[in-house]
This record gives sequence, C-alpha cells and structure tokens, in this order.
Amino acid sequence: MKDFKWGMRNGIPIALGYVSVSFTFGLMAVSAGMGWWQAVLISMANLTSAGQFAGLDIMIAGGTLVEMALSQLIINLRYALMSLSLSQKVDKTVNTFSRFVIGMGITDEIFAVAMSRDRKVSRNYMFGLIAVPYIGWAGGTLAGAVVGGILPEMLRSALGIAIYGMFLAIIIPKARESSAYMKVIIAAAVLSCAFRWVPFLNKVSSGFVIIICAVAASVIGALLYPLPEE
Repeated sequence: MKDFKWGMRNGIPIALGYVSVSFTFGLMAVSAGMGWWQAVLISMANLTSAGQFAGLDIMIAGGTLVEMALSQLIINLRYALMSLSLSQKVDKTVNTFSRFVIGMGITDEIFAVAMSRDRKVSRNYMFGLIAVPYIGWAGGTLAGAVVGGILPEMLRSALGIAIYGMFLAIIIPKARESSAYMKVIIAAAVLSCAFRWVPFLNKVSSGFVIIICAVAASVIGALLYPLPEE
C-alpha cells in the first residue's frame, strides 16, 4: 500500500484545486434546475471541468445528443493523447482492467503529476493519485449543489463567474509566454463573438458553436504556427 498512499499524498493538492471549480459547477447546475443528485452524478461519471460546463450549457439550451457527443469529443480528445503517452510510463502491474480505470480518471493535472515521476508508475500509485481528486471533484459538486439551493439568486449569479476566472488563469500565462498562443486565443474569441452577434450565425446552437470555434481556432494555430518535427 506504500505506492497507494504516496499517490494519495500527491493527489491532495489537485483535489483542493478541484473543490473550488466543482463547487461552481454544482452551483450552476442547481441554478439551471437540476437536482443535487443529478449534478453529483454528472461529476462522478465524467471528471472533466470544461466538458461538464460545456455539456451543462448544451442541456440548458435544449441541444441535441449529436451536439453533446461532438462537443465532448472535441473538448476531451486530449485525454486520449495523454493516455497514450502515460501508457509508456506505467509498469507491469497495470493490466487491461486497470488501464480502463486509470483512463477514466486521467485529467490534465493527474497526467502532469504522473509523468513528472522519475520512475515508472504502478497501478496502486495511479489509483491513489486518482482517488483523492475524484473525491474532491464529487464532494465539491455536492457542496455547491447543496449551497446553491440555499443562497440567494444574486449571490449564486456572482459565484457563477468563477469558472471564467479559472479559464482566464489557464490561457493568460500561455498568452504572455508566446504571441502564437495570444493570436489563437484572439481568433477563438472573435469567432465566438461572431456567433453571438452576427445575424444568422447567432441562430447556431451553443453546442455547435463550441465545436466550430474549437476546431477552427485549432486549425488556425496548426497552419500558422506548426510545431517543428523532431
């Protein structure tokens, strides 16, 4: 159990960060008319912040299952690449069933911590590393959902902007590092504004807007700023 405990220890900082974000998700889900158990069930079955918030928007807007599936595919496709990379880092204790479990729990932060280890990671280490953030994500959602049913509407609306602060905290440091990131971010923002304000384009549902903006901005970045081949 030594590896499991060490994984849990490394997962504590991740869990603390997840609580605040998932709290906001629970709050927004209840404000949208969901029950607390529905919000918690979504967090327990998904474990993806951007995907859950995008999915919530699609559900609120009455989007189709096709929109939901495509948006989640685009948003969460990076996890497939992370899993492929991490599969070269695990040791022989990780069997096929363990790979399914670990694949479910891969997030940006969990992947980064696992890959930063100076040795191969075991099944028990990965289980411990995933378990604590998973509990923090589900627990934060529960707390937000319960509190969301008590807080006044004005305060719930104010807390709802926390998710935008999280996304800004992700993109601003990268934009300061490189003008390429900044231009791709601006391109995505311009496209999003166009779908909001330009006639005819503002008729497109929110689910497809997410898909189109994400793919278009990615294509622009790939064409203008290709990564050099090693």
